[in-house]
Amino acid sequence: MTVKAAQAKINLAHIIESKLGYAMLKSSSVRITPDSDDSYDAQGQHQSPYEISSDNTVLTRAQNRQQLRLVNQQQNIEAIMAMAMSFCPDVTSNGQPDSDWVERFIALCEDTSNESMQKLWAKILAGETVSPGTFSIKSLQTLKQMTQREADALQKCTAICGFNEKDHSHLILLGFYKKPSIFDLLRKGNKVSLNLGKAGISFPDVLTLMDIGLIYRKEIESGVLKSEQELNLAFLNQRVTLKSKNNDLVLSYYKFTQTGDELRKLINTPINKGYKQLLSTALEEEFEVTWHTNK
Repeated sequence: MTVKAAQAKINLAHIIESKLGYAMLKSSSVRITPDSDDSYDAQGQHQSPYEISSDNTVLTRAQNRQQLRLVNQQQNIEAIMAMAMSFCPDVTSNGQPDSDWVERFIALCEDTSNESMQKLWAKILAGETVSPGTFSIKSLQTLKQMTQREADALQKCTAICGFNEKDHSHLILLGFYKKPSIFDLLRKGNKVSLNLGKAGISFPDVLTLMDIGLIYRKEIESGVLKSEQELNLAFLNQRVTLKSKNNDLVLSYYKFTQTGDELRKLINTPINKGYKQLLSTALEEEFEVTWHTNK
């Protein structure tokens, strides 16, 4: 057995013992032949070469496992609520969170043991306490199903997500094109697109958020912009003003869903520097791009 294989088996043994409360050991009553990993008893029933190391009955072991689970759930809930207390600002709240919402929150977060994910749950509880109605049950259910990989993708995309002050939406700007006129039917082929990969954002990152309903799947286009028309996008610590130099310019972007908007609020990430540079370089030919630092 290789070192890696041995380590994997040790890790598996630790997982089993932590979840069941008992060690899993090789059975002394089962003999495995060299040509097969299987063994059967006199009645033809399959016998595993491993068994639980305990004299307790199956019922007792099941009860102990349930107790272990309850203890782990209680520890998770307490850790999340302790974090929520530290995150919650000392301000006047807009009322009390709905009691049913609180019960659903506890039921959905109790199995979360990953510290990074616990922080997201804690921020939700703190945010809902300050302003009830901020987070929907659908957002809680989505977070319940999220993996750490999906949470990482959300963090990456939040760093390139701008707030459109005009319609109160969050979007990821992808590029633009000049709408073709009757005299210039080929112009749309000159579409300028931002290569998000150069900012460290892969398409699978975006696709991941589409798959869990945080970003709309379809690329969206803005209305046709006139010369001198402005679009303002706000990021965490900066904002940008895009002023069109010509008529008939159309911006393209991905838009966050309502659930995506709610969960995006949990992550305070400054604008991705690579994306900022891409944005300025790609748009400068047709737009006046002006950056401001938020005070």
